[in-house]
Amino acid sequence: MSALISTAFVAQFDAEVKQAYQGLSRLMGSVRTRTGVVGSTHRFPKIGKGLAQPRVPQSDVTPMNTAHSNATATLADWAAPEYTDIFDQQKVNFDERAQLVKVVAGALGRRLDQIIIDAADGVGTTLLVPSTVGTNAAMDMTKLRRTRKLLDAQGVPSTGCHFAWSAAAKEQLLGSTPATSSDFNTARALVNGELNEFLGFKFHLIEDRDEGGLTLVGTDRTLLAWHEDAVGLAIGINMSTEINYIAEKTSWLTTGKLSAGAVGIDALGIVEITIDESVAITS
Repeated sequence: MSALISTAFVAQFDAEVKQAYQGLSRLMGSVRTRTGVVGSTHRFPKIGKGLAQPRVPQSDVTPMNTAHSNATATLADWAAPEYTDIFDQQKVNFDERAQLVKVVAGALGRRLDQIIIDAADGVGTTLLVPSTVGTNAAMDMTKLRRTRKLLDAQGVPSTGCHFAWSAAAKEQLLGSTPATSSDFNTARALVNGELNEFLGFKFHLIEDRDEGGLTLVGTDRTLLAWHEDAVGLAIGINMSTEINYIAEKTSWLTTGKLSAGAVGIDALGIVEITIDESVAITS
């Protein structure tokens, strides 16, 4: 039930429910994903670089001795349950169970995003774009170009790159002419109201979330850029919702389930960008 549903039937309510604003999953599909994982861990293999050697006629070949390693994702179990009392259902003219399914799905989606964010943020990458890069500490084109350069220098493919940013970072970058002008950007951010793809990155807006979201220390926010193969997501039980009648409680129990874990596979495919969200951009 919401145990708070009693406030909804003190009067006749509209049958269409306005749910609280809540973000859904935005990062699913942005990382290397393995489903149907059995067990509590999953290993993502990684093979190092090779270096071609000059060939000397009639001599033995020298193996490159390419390094092999693994990155292990540890799965954790998550549940999002809520009761719906059958007596309370008769006092409102909307389907509370259907609405709770949406709430549960949103909660699981945001949790899955947080698992990915924590894995990318915790990999300990050396590819950093500090707030001192650019004309000020705000998100600007200089920081975005530096991010692209760091990945390009490592040979990261130009396709399959993602960028997780905050609402403040988006506002700051939209104050930059190259980000909004059709002379630089075919996305035409100000016309569409969003910046979805730019410089080879697909942008994902992570709003302020109770799950944590992107790391914020004071006014400094850590944004993340990564290639989809640099982070691994292992799913044992995919996001699912079930509804069961619990006779002892004369209620329906709506339960969302998820078992998943993520790990940073290659730190050289992940960039951390620090911005000061208190910086105001006017244009």
